[in-house]
This record gives sequence, C-alpha cells and structure tokens, in this order.
Amino acid sequence: MDCPDNYSENLEGFLVWIQLEKGLSKNTLESYQSDLIQCSHFLNSKGISGWQSVAGEDISEWIAFLSIEEYLPSSLARKLSAVRTIAKYLVKEQVRSDDFTELLTSPKLHRLLPETLTVPELEKLIHTPLKSNPKGRRDIAIIELLYSSGLRVSELCALTLQAVFYEEGFLRVSGKGNKERIVPLGSKASLAIQNYLTAGRPSLVKEKTGSALFISQQGQAISRKTIWALLKKYSKQAGLKKNIKPHLLRHSFASHLLSGGADLRVIQEMLGHADISTTQIYTSVEEERLLDEHNRYHPRANKKE
Repeated sequence: MDCPDNYSENLEGFLVWIQLEKGLSKNTLESYQSDLIQCSHFLNSKGISGWQSVAGEDISEWIAFLSIEEYLPSSLARKLSAVRTIAKYLVKEQVRSDDFTELLTSPKLHRLLPETLTVPELEKLIHTPLKSNPKGRRDIAIIELLYSSGLRVSELCALTLQAVFYEEGFLRVSGKGNKERIVPLGSKASLAIQNYLTAGRPSLVKEKTGSALFISQQGQAISRKTIWALLKKYSKQAGLKKNIKPHLLRHSFASHLLSGGADLRVIQEMLGHADISTTQIYTSVEEERLLDEHNRYHPRANKKE
C-alpha cells in the first residue's frame, strides 16, 4: 500500500532519519513504515490534509477504530509508538511547532507469561529431523542453536560463518539496533553446527552463495519464514501440542537458565535486552512453576478436600 501524496514527503524524510540517527533494526523500520502508511490513509479519509494538520484527537480516533477491528494491545502500542516518533521528527524539522501526541495515553498491555517447552519436549523436537540428509543436519543445528543461545530468529538468519567461534565457545551476534553482543555456544549446538558444515552445508552451496551460516536449498541465507515453517513441521511430526515458534525456544532458553540458578542480569545480557524489566518476566514464569509444583506435591498445599 502506497502512502497518500500529501503525507509521503514527510514520511520518506522520517524513515531516512530514523535509519541514520536512531539505528533502529530493519524489522522496526518496516513496521513503522507500514503503521504510518496505514495511519495516513485513515487520516486522509477524514479529510486531514497532511501531518502538519493532524491533532491528538485524530490519532485517538484511529486507535479506537483499530481497537474495534480487534487489534491486540501490543500492536496498538507499537502503532502509537510509530506516530509518537514521527511527531518528534516533525517538531525537530520545524514542520510543526507542537507535538500532537503529548497528551495521548498508551493502550494498556495485558502481559501474558511466555509459554516454554519442557526438556523432554525439546529433546523430541531436536531428534525429529533426519540426520541422514543435508537439510536435516541443518535443521538440527538451527533448533539446537535457537535453544542453546536464545537467539532471535532474525539474529540466527543473519549469522555468518565468521561469527561462530567454536574453540572459544561463543557467537558474535548483531541484535536490535545493530548492537553486537557475545553469546555462549553450547557444546551440543557446536557439534550440530560442525556436523552441518561438514556434511550438510556443502550440498546446499550454489555459485552465488555468500557467507551466511544457514542457507536454503537455493543456496541463499535462510529466511525467517522458512524457519517458522520447519519448526511447525517438526513439532507436528514429534506429536507436540504446543504452538512452536522460534521465540518459544528463546523463552525456554531463558526460563531454563533461571530455574537452573543463572543470574537475571546475565540472562539479560545473553538475550540482548536493553531493559532488565523485559527479562524479569521470566522470574514470573519461575514463580508460577514453583507454586504449581508446591500445589501438586506438598501434603499441606491448598488442595480440594
């Protein structure tokens, strides 16, 4: 969907600004662009001539409309964040003298505890791909690495051959905002990657294959969509009932570390969270698990007589 002409010039300038000045990730840039084009179409349909004429009530009306369309609070918060950011840009560029989003309130987020996999479930998933073919070796390495290092799927797709340090036992990962961090590489994940590199990747390499660690059957860097699809396929084959996505392995990584006694600040660093409050949700997961265990097994727990 293209942006209405009377909104496009400011939007194009804004996208260049956030890319150069803010260092936001490609995914965030694409989300902001999509959200602001959607917003501009709504505003344009109301007869508002451009960003310089938008009022706070117009944005409130847009958010209310999206709520009726059953958008999740998290999606509404992201869309509002995009509008807040362009409002600051418009003031900075003197397109406007005021920030029309100052009095807007964010949608209340009902934060759900992340679901995790048990160790037996993970073992089932890891042992489902066939070890006898190149794609199977690749997929085992992908699953091992997502769980071993807690990577975001976009981070895994962007890994290069040069980012893996086997002897030292770590990866160099480029995370959100192109911030680089060091992430431990577990021994089983390391062995799975080396097996893939020896007896898997060479069969997938094509003439124009680059340095991407994980590549598709076409010899290109593997996509997020492909990883989502292969996890769905293997979870079904393994007979797992949970809706398994790449982020579920990241949640399992963090939760299992915490339950094993790892420090929350260390987990924050490994996950690449800018704010400790994002990591603290795993404390709630562990507390819930402990209460459940107590209720199930303690003779004096609060059970029905």
